[in-house]
Amino acid sequence: MAATLGQDDVERVATLARLAITSAEREQFAKQLTDILRYVEQVQQVDTSDVLATSHPLWAESAWREDTPQPSLPTSEALANAPDANQDAGLFRVPKVIG
Repeated sequence: MAATLGQDDVERVATLARLAITSAEREQFAKQLTDILRYVEQVQQVDTSDVLATSHPLWAESAWREDTPQPSLPTSEALANAPDANQDAGLFRVPKVIG
């Protein structure tokens, strides 16, 4: 069964989306959406019974590296270029952003 969308369907969707469309756009979108639905019907005909469900399109080993502790940047170097750092406390000072 071929799915089709009429101009009334397009108008309803446009109203729901609060879009103002012209009659020419309604006609164009009805044709485009019908073409999309027909294509989806074609794709649904493909036998995928032998295809494993996947979460990624490519097979890959874990992309995550091992979490190994490493020496970090000394506080004095981290604060060296901070515009308003509190060197004694070892803190960055930033503008208040929440009431």
